Amino acid sequence: MAMKIYTKTGDRGTTSLIGGTKVLKSHERIEAYGTVDELNANIGLCRDLITDENIKNTLKELQDRLFTIGSALACDPDKDTKMKIPDLTPEDVLFLEQEMDKMDATLAPLQFFILPGGHPTVSHIHIARCVCRRTERLVVALLSSDEPQDNLIVQYINRLSDYLFMLGRYVARALNAEEIPWKPRI
Repeated sequence: MAMKIYTKTGDRGTTSLIGGTKVLKSHERIEAYGTVDELNANIGLCRDLITDENIKNTLKELQDRLFTIGSALACDPDKDTKMKIPDLTPEDVLFLEQEMDKMDATLAPLQFFILPGGHPTVSHIHIARCVCRRTERLVVALLSSDEPQDNLIVQYINRLSDYLFMLGRYVARALNAEEIPWKPRI
């Protein structure tokens, strides 16, 4: 018999961390890994909109890393879990930097702030970038208040937001979409 998706265990507003500790669904740890999940879904939408197979494969790889991060954040830091959780590595951060360098080599130097948009796909990439920045803020708040700073998760999410900005520019160029400069009123 197949397992049902609903368990009814969260009907009172609580959920369990990996390790068994029950917390409110409003707990900052749940907020942090829930926002990682939201970011993952937004990247999935971007992957569905992009036609370049190399970028699609990269985005799929990034989604896998976000599952790794979400798993790490879902663990109770005070308990030893029996479950094997995949690790994030410094090479994952380096991968993002290398991908950005490849895109940057094909783009004109950025000489002004740009407004998000120009094409629906580019707009969705910028939405993912904004969700990534929110994710970063929540993870930094969680890790600084709840446990020792895990710099690798913070570094990865920070670099991922940079990657998404660069990807927006790269995809805009590929789609012949205009990069709209921000012209402040003076």
